[in-house]
Amino acid sequence: MLEKLGSAVAGRRTRWITVIVWIVLAGALTMWLPAVGGQEKNNAPNLETDSPSVLADQLMKDKFPNGAGVPALLVWHRDAGLTEEDYALIQKTSQLLSEQPLPEQGELLPLHQMPAPALSKLASEDGGTLVQPITFAENADTEILRSNLEKLQGLVKEAAGGTSPFDAATTGVDALSARISGPVGIQVDASALFKGADVSLLIATVLIVLILLLLIYRSPILAVVPIVGVGFAYLVTSPILGWLASEGWITVDAQAISIMTVLLFGAGTDYCLFFIAHFRQELEREDNKMTALKIAFRDASGAIAMSGFTVVLSLLALLAAKYGAYQRFAIPFSLSIFIMGIASLTLVPALLSIMGRASFFPFIPRTEGMQQQRAEKRSKPFRPRRQGSKLGTAVGSLVVAKPWTVVIASVIFLGALAGFAPQVKFTYDLLSSFPKAMPSREGFDTISTAFTPGQLAPITVAAQTDGKPVELVASLSDMDLVDSVSEPVQSEEDPNLQSVQVTLNINPYSQEAMDLVPLLRGAAEEALDKVGVSDAESKVWVGGQTATQHDSQLLTDRDNKVIIPLVIGMILVLLIVYLRSIVAALYLIATVLLSFGSALGLGWIVLHYGMGAEAIQGAIPLYAFVFLIALGEDYNIFMISSIWKKKAKMPLKQAIREGVAETGGVITSAGLILAATFAVLATLPIQVLVQFGVITAIGVLMDTFIVRPFLVPAITTLLGNRAFWPARAELVGEEQSKSGKHRQIV
Repeated sequence: MLEKLGSAVAGRRTRWITVIVWIVLAGALTMWLPAVGGQEKNNAPNLETDSPSVLADQLMKDKFPNGAGVPALLVWHRDAGLTEEDYALIQKTSQLLSEQPLPEQGELLPLHQMPAPALSKLASEDGGTLVQPITFAENADTEILRSNLEKLQGLVKEAAGGTSPFDAATTGVDALSARISGPVGIQVDASALFKGADVSLLIATVLIVLILLLLIYRSPILAVVPIVGVGFAYLVTSPILGWLASEGWITVDAQAISIMTVLLFGAGTDYCLFFIAHFRQELEREDNKMTALKIAFRDASGAIAMSGFTVVLSLLALLAAKYGAYQRFAIPFSLSIFIMGIASLTLVPALLSIMGRASFFPFIPRTEGMQQQRAEKRSKPFRPRRQGSKLGTAVGSLVVAKPWTVVIASVIFLGALAGFAPQVKFTYDLLSSFPKAMPSREGFDTISTAFTPGQLAPITVAAQTDGKPVELVASLSDMDLVDSVSEPVQSEEDPNLQSVQVTLNINPYSQEAMDLVPLLRGAAEEALDKVGVSDAESKVWVGGQTATQHDSQLLTDRDNKVIIPLVIGMILVLLIVYLRSIVAALYLIATVLLSFGSALGLGWIVLHYGMGAEAIQGAIPLYAFVFLIALGEDYNIFMISSIWKKKAKMPLKQAIREGVAETGGVITSAGLILAATFAVLATLPIQVLVQFGVITAIGVLMDTFIVRPFLVPAITTLLGNRAFWPARAELVGEEQSKSGKHRQIV
């Protein structure tokens, strides 16, 4: 059946139809549907509507409309102290913003109406820094905010007579500097980082894949084939995702599209390599290239389809998440792999069918008879082709001869690295992902030096007092890490509803600040209880950026507990159905879990001790787990299924030895390419992508060079025929040999 399917997409006539269909499909979708890049929504909410911080922010918007909005903090600074001319520029900026408000601009502190002595009192104690807040609508689009900040910089430059303080360094020079920070500045900078990363990431990924393919196959034509396959898959995926987003069925952001690009090129190239490897092997056995192609399709298509199916299901598990960023990853990732799988089984075989042996030029694979004839025509002696790889054969012999040594050494090595995983520290501080030269981070650093860092994002605490004298300010002021608490503000709609602004003396985006959120809530509830307010727990609200991050951490922890077991369970079922062995499924899962733990541990060593990261982003472990458990399990299956099939023709130990030797080349090549594509993320200036890229690349390399060639075959050797339980080893081998639905990898 699989041979017939291969003929249907890559026959002498149908191959051209397949190529034309892909060209027409990519062109039509690109012309008729919107590109996904134009549908990105980088300020989409991550929290559920009933999250405490969301309810608090909505309460502030409804009951305290004058205070509603998201602030941009215009940070003015001069090392030697702000001058009269500096204050005049600040007042002129305030006046222009008041007379010509920017789109979505909200409340504005009227600095231009203040006399100079009063304005100077708003500056820092040393007189060198002043923070000018400018509020914008809470739901303002990121593009509108970006445009507003650009207009603001132009406005300041015009008011300054053509000299922009945004171009001046914040320290070390006797000049006035200005930076835009606060929630709006951070949001705009984050969007710009991811948006700028798309093109550079795509170029870097294509180049690294192309270079590695040239080094592996030493064929310029063959190196381009996977790039073409992935390129068409991307051209089809992008408009479909854009259409789904334009209809409101999914939400996409720049971060998801960036990682999707890497995944598509990494995994997609792997699928192409698996087919190319089979085709090359059959060309060395069959004189007729079409016969070789049919056999290669029969042997490789099941592996590619099962591999893609495993990854698609694992990525779709992210739909079970409650945190918005995880959910937004599910459809783009799974759809891209699904389409790439189709391209690998249709477009790539069709291209290879058209080019045939010439696709491997200048190292063209030929049968032994063809080589002999070629040698005779050239009057050269015939040298039979050397079978197998010396290194692969040596590894296969080692795991069979000394399985206990290999298992113990592998487990100790991977376990030791995994022992560092519990030491990993996590952060939800978005600023820590920014380069130090980003304007919002420079502004934050200036505020932290001149004022208390908590002024960047105060925490809002609101309470329903029921008309009783609640000492809200006193209760919150006595807490550790609290720098100041503002006087209570009463809601015009409900005078019994009060709110205060709590300013911390630490970074409001830090873990310590997040841990303070439930303590602030508890202190406010205790203040209500003391004066007899009933049901105090439902009458306190805590909002602001710090509270939002606290809720993000809670949802992330919940999603880890749900999605990780779900992915493990789904892949375990797939392995049992595919291999028909409960024992093999269990130890294959166990080895990949050990590999993931070691990747997290070694990744922490590299990031913390080598690159100086104090913590990694809280979302990294789940992202890395979903990718590594799916992609790593593929390599295990490619190797173990080769052993399964060979077991029908030879003793188990010989099957293991030959299976390891034969799978070494293509899986090692695929692993190197996949790891390299993820490592490309480490070249970007965004720490969250750097951390994800480093940990995932390490995990792929662990699977490629330790788990697949050593640990799994050694365990299989130790278990013997028990590895096939409950199926009989002989029956497993026979079914693998006869059925084109099962894998054999060369």
